[in-house]
Amino acid sequence: MNPRLLALGVAIIALPVALVARDAPPALKTPAAFAGIANKDARSVALFREMGKVIQSPRCINCHPRTDRPLQDDDMHPHSPPVARGPYNFGASGMECTTCHGRENVTFANGEGSIPGNRKWRLAPIEMAWEGKSLGEICTQIKDPARNGGKTLDQLIEHNTTDVLVGWGWNPGKGRTPAPGTQAEFGALTRAWVESGAKCPA
Repeated sequence: MNPRLLALGVAIIALPVALVARDAPPALKTPAAFAGIANKDARSVALFREMGKVIQSPRCINCHPRTDRPLQDDDMHPHSPPVARGPYNFGASGMECTTCHGRENVTFANGEGSIPGNRKWRLAPIEMAWEGKSLGEICTQIKDPARNGGKTLDQLIEHNTTDVLVGWGWNPGKGRTPAPGTQAEFGALTRAWVESGAKCPA
């Protein structure tokens, strides 16, 4: 293909990304900010609500859709081109996630957008679908080993603190707003939530 035509195609694809205003993500409060809540259950709920700033951000919801099609971008529209979950949450045969997504983000040639990538790139299992659910419903789901990948609460702390695909949410590549705060802050909130009883919002 003519290199000039190829560059034009990339620029056209990237144009909508470049035109969307990207606001800086809000900061996360630390667990210490909730120490003044004397009631332990109320403190636990408040901690999870703070975690919800991450959990309900596009960086998480896009990979936890309620259907077999992922979402994308900050407005959480259906993935384009259309793709399917497939039997292993890794895309359908012949159109797997790695067809387009590599082990790391790839910035467009014009520098105004990117194709996301991570060595663990895939959809969350349908049992972990969060799209369209209230924060309380997601909280209950996160605590249920049948719907959280068989994890204990201690394993959830580890997952939120160190998992590289979770961590991608704070390094999503050009054209996407990172999740609020940092992964370390999110992990600290998760630990404080668990230690306070892992209570869920109503």
